[in-house]
Amino acid sequence: MVITELLERNARLYGQETALVELSPTEERDRALTWREASLIESAQPDAPYRRALSWKDFDRRANRIANLLLSRNLQRGAKVGILMINCLEWLPVYFGILKAGCIAVPMNFRYSSEEIKYCLELADVEVLVFGPEFISRMDAIADQLPGVKMMFFVGRNKPDYAEDCGRLMNFCSSSAPPVAITQEDYAAIYFSSGTTGFPKAILHSHRALISSCETEQAHHGQTRDDVFLCIPPLYHTGAKMHWFGSLISASKAVLLRGVKPEWILRAVTEEKCTIVWLLVPWAQDLLDAIESGKVNLDSYLLDQWRLMHIGAQPVPPSLIHRWMQVFPNHQYDTNYGLSESIGPGCVHLGVENIHKVGAIGKAGYHWQAKVVDEQGQEVSGGAVGELIVKGPGVMLCYYKNQEATDEILKDGWLYTGDMARVDEDGFIYLVDRKKDVVISGGENLYPVQIEDFLRQFDKIKDVAVIGMPDQRLGEIAAAIIEIKEGITCTEEEINAFCQGLPRYKRPRRIIFAHVPRNPTGKIEKPALREKYCGGRLVEEQIRS
Repeated sequence: MVITELLERNARLYGQETALVELSPTEERDRALTWREASLIESAQPDAPYRRALSWKDFDRRANRIANLLLSRNLQRGAKVGILMINCLEWLPVYFGILKAGCIAVPMNFRYSSEEIKYCLELADVEVLVFGPEFISRMDAIADQLPGVKMMFFVGRNKPDYAEDCGRLMNFCSSSAPPVAITQEDYAAIYFSSGTTGFPKAILHSHRALISSCETEQAHHGQTRDDVFLCIPPLYHTGAKMHWFGSLISASKAVLLRGVKPEWILRAVTEEKCTIVWLLVPWAQDLLDAIESGKVNLDSYLLDQWRLMHIGAQPVPPSLIHRWMQVFPNHQYDTNYGLSESIGPGCVHLGVENIHKVGAIGKAGYHWQAKVVDEQGQEVSGGAVGELIVKGPGVMLCYYKNQEATDEILKDGWLYTGDMARVDEDGFIYLVDRKKDVVISGGENLYPVQIEDFLRQFDKIKDVAVIGMPDQRLGEIAAAIIEIKEGITCTEEEINAFCQGLPRYKRPRRIIFAHVPRNPTGKIEKPALREKYCGGRLVEEQIRS
């Protein structure tokens, strides 16, 4: 079976049931509306969010029309088709249409600049680009600089001259499945690394990886047709999409929420009766802060059906989960570890039954193997720190057009993650830090995540990032960039006093009060911080008050 067959099954068996809902809480009625077939369902309340819904049958029909549109342009099997869209009701039908045509889907980060878009299109040999209205200005700047891109399809109103109207063209295409045979060995998608350790690399995956991620996700979270998944992170990333695969395999509804404000999340859970919510660390922190400060009153919402909150994409502070369980004591909690190179979340998995191991990322996931090794590739023991490596059906085929980088990360079928970890006496894996983020100070290895987890326990701190800063005597010192909670005053002396609870060699030697930048998947943008504070003269930040 390949993943497109799951969509076809759902359309056949549950065609009239809702597959996808898009919520835009900020009333974007004048934004570029999309295909004429889109069903617009507006609530009676004047302040209700803009809501659109799509059934499984219409989802499949739209995917078929996209596929037939591509095939009508004589696109060859294996051609790369880029997707540059923010989360919306059209995103997944476009993705599945590309797959149904036997082409390779190339989702792209919606935060990319014009130059980054151009770089990634060229790197992945993209021949066709499907893009939305939010990217017109960026595409204007490079539209005449893309000789490899043969066609551009625009999804929305106010189409630029250099693109074709996707919605209008789809009306002339068949809604029947195209006669394209797909196997698990066929290439399916190219994803881009998040760029937290350098410029993005193109990651090639097969259809086998996609279907395995469906099976892994359902095995971990037990989705049934009664579940409703609230999806907030961007669909271009493997994390959001592969968690949604649990909805696909169980034929259950998913809600795409275009916004991250705490009250929007709680309202979506209430009105759409969501049972599963996947959050990134900053959103969970904001939600708890809003509840604890009284800005949000939980009595205003109906949340009894919400059974599972899970977090991934970055290290999760144990203190955050302890706070969460105090506010939501009846929730199941889970964390999933993964990389785009391992088709997203789930190669390591905590499990809802292991709440007593909060802080660990868990054990090898369903159909996966995992171990921690030394520099020679030998498994370490006794809780020693080594590099986490994983093996399973979701491991990437290669970095596209980059054999040298592929050989560095893939060895004997094992994917070397670049994450430093340790294993406890019960076999649970704990992340220590990124291999490239380790700070070596006076000959001692300092792991920033450990210091960050400690600092987050201080009740005035909203977020924190620890980086290595050059030092003439020690080589490097640990510098803590600290973001203070809104409306709170904090001093360097208070931070240093709190850090007395750390061993002396782990204490940050530099405190900087500033915003902690995170990318769309919640990862701290440490290269940007290192560039800002270590790439030239250090710019002093004013203490927030």
